[in-house]
Amino acid sequence: MDKSYASFLHHRADERGNVLFVILIAVALIGLLTAAISKTNRPEGNNIDSETLVLRASEVQRYASELERGIAYMMQNGLSESDIRFAHYDADAEYGDLDADSDKRDQMFHREGGGANYREPPTGVNDGSAWEFYGGTHVPGMGRNDRAELVAVLPHVTQAFCDKINTLNGQNGTMDDDGGTSASASNEGSCVNMGAVGRFDDSTQFYTTINTMDEDSASFMHDNNTSAARPAPQGCVTCAVDTNGANGVSDEHHFYHVLMTR
Repeated sequence: MDKSYASFLHHRADERGNVLFVILIAVALIGLLTAAISKTNRPEGNNIDSETLVLRASEVQRYASELERGIAYMMQNGLSESDIRFAHYDADAEYGDLDADSDKRDQMFHREGGGANYREPPTGVNDGSAWEFYGGTHVPGMGRNDRAELVAVLPHVTQAFCDKINTLNGQNGTMDDDGGTSASASNEGSCVNMGAVGRFDDSTQFYTTINTMDEDSASFMHDNNTSAARPAPQGCVTCAVDTNGANGVSDEHHFYHVLMTR
């Protein structure tokens, strides 16, 4: 074969290789651009896919169950309901000083107490707010009607997370908790998420007047025989209240889990 012709064929092969490389790069860039546009167009608070949402909802449920077991363990060891504490180095100061407690058998997040781990909420399920613990709300069908349960609350969850949790729990959509008034030191308010003032600590335990969730809400499952609300030890509720004190704001969604009935 003529050397010049062989050189020509080699040169054309190089050109085809370069073109193929450029095409592959272009395809990759188009894929990245499409993914970025898709992510940008997703509604705020719903920027995790359905499978990931299920996994994170399950993670929240497992952690809530871990906290409930911690309460049961402490109560089995002879503590009274008002002795329970939720102090931790990463928790809000209202929950107390873990180092200052000489007897840590009453501490949820200590190996001598409830033995539970202190965990931050999974990414993407809420606005980053930490878990809260309150004793101001009665959940229909749980315990006595005139007493508040001890509840763990994950505040300000997304609508998508709220819907997923309630679907997993067999509820008909998002339950209502009124939310017309904010809590104070002497008033429980009308939302399961009571804000900083209601945190369960040395000076604030169970309120004597209580907030009762809206049992007539169509989203609460009801017993076919008695028409009473079925117990909902866990779920997500909507409150139309800003826990910083400004009522009448857009609805807020809060996940709750009953740690102890009374």
